[in-house]
Amino acid sequence: MSKLLQLHDFGAPGATSFDELRKSAASSGCSSKGGAGKTGCGSAAGPSDLPPEIWEKVKNHPCYSEQAHHHFARMHVAVAPACNIQCNYCNRKYDCANESRPGVVSEKLTPEQAARKVVAVASTIPQMTVLGIAGPGDALANPAKTFKTFELVTETAPDIKLCLSTNGLMLPDYVEQIAAMKVDHVTITINMIDPEVGAKIYPWIFYNHRRYTGVEASKILSERQLLGLEMLVARGILVKVNSVMIPGINDQHLIEVNKAVKSRGAFLHNIMPLISEAEHGTAFGLAGQRGPTAQELKTLQDACEGEMNMMRHCRQCRADAVGLLGEDRSAEFTTEKVMAMDVEYDLAARQAYQAKVEAERDAIAVAKQRELEKLEGETATIKIQVAIATKGGGVINEHFGHAHEFQIYEVSTAGAKFVGHRRVDLYCEGGYASETGIDPILQALNDCTAVLVAKIGMCPKDSLAGAGIEAVETYAFEYIEQSVIAYFKDYLERVGKSEIRHVARGDATIRQGAFTEA
Repeated sequence: MSKLLQLHDFGAPGATSFDELRKSAASSGCSSKGGAGKTGCGSAAGPSDLPPEIWEKVKNHPCYSEQAHHHFARMHVAVAPACNIQCNYCNRKYDCANESRPGVVSEKLTPEQAARKVVAVASTIPQMTVLGIAGPGDALANPAKTFKTFELVTETAPDIKLCLSTNGLMLPDYVEQIAAMKVDHVTITINMIDPEVGAKIYPWIFYNHRRYTGVEASKILSERQLLGLEMLVARGILVKVNSVMIPGINDQHLIEVNKAVKSRGAFLHNIMPLISEAEHGTAFGLAGQRGPTAQELKTLQDACEGEMNMMRHCRQCRADAVGLLGEDRSAEFTTEKVMAMDVEYDLAARQAYQAKVEAERDAIAVAKQRELEKLEGETATIKIQVAIATKGGGVINEHFGHAHEFQIYEVSTAGAKFVGHRRVDLYCEGGYASETGIDPILQALNDCTAVLVAKIGMCPKDSLAGAGIEAVETYAFEYIEQSVIAYFKDYLERVGKSEIRHVARGDATIRQGAFTEA
């Protein structure tokens, strides 16, 4: 094995000092405001905001680019079952085919099985551009399996971007190997920088052949996470930091976490809601620890956005997820089915398809800009949220009753901004309204003024109207952001003519647990 990178490597004669590396990392970090010495990076950034070499890394990565997530797919392979820390929000023994949650898998794979699955998926889904290893344990608690999988995939599918997710405990020991394997994207889950806070989240860690508990455990974990982050940034590897928002434990503290990871050069910060249903059997779930509401999450993300652009399109995917964010096609690619498939990896066909997608993205950007220009001169201070039913492609193309989720956009005279998504159970199954009814969907969309859909029936349309939410089919099969802006312009005109009255909306719930349908 090649020599592992350690902190003292940075202090070698003639090498850049660690303080200099920290300053360099901070100047290359994210800023929603741009400015000298800073890249305008983040999930909402475009080619004009980023250095060309960074844009190449993110332009078709669905997690690192909000625009890309409409068009490009990712897959996770479950080759890393072991973990070296215990989190109070995690229970990897829980398994449900309808569940979309980190740590959940239907089957674990060997590196050889995983490599064949990657090629099979890439041959079937040409927009699949990213392979991630995200568990179900920790990728770097299983280094042999993780790196063997990357090695096999690189040999047969060199155009696929490699990613890994880690809790960061072992990260400093593997940065050199990660860089050598050309893994350009690493996600670190960092929930605290204060060990006193960490002691409420992590019961124990296992490090250097010993189990640590309490504040001591969290102190070691935090130091290793931040060191690993700095070492990755010094290698030019893009780092996304995931944080789980746990009300009453780390919600306000995450603002300090945000500042700490930004100062160390993290590319993107993703604050996710705690998932803590009792059925999952997690310590938090069994203790009744609640997750945040939609507006609590948005308020925290907004507070951090002044320091750093935020990822808001995360779906908290399964460790064996396949497809666009928000969809899961893993059932199409079980080991049994993959082994029976005739697989032909056609790189030229994949590149041709992706070039077509890029052209479509350009058209969407032009349409959005043209619509935005129609708002010039508007001085209204109104800001509303609009829900979108979509199957992907950046288009409003989903029937209300068939939507598993709604994408949420905030729109004002400044333009339209993606701010989140809401998972829901299907309203319509087999031509009939679901047994769970419309109420959970109304609760999920309660902070929205309108929902733009491809089609909707009269019953749910009336229910939405009764809740003060306008259902709109006018923009069916049109581009999302262009339509959101157009709807907002029409909304302002109707308010101006007193045809409708602008009403501030309330809070909304975040759906947890497995989907109820089989």
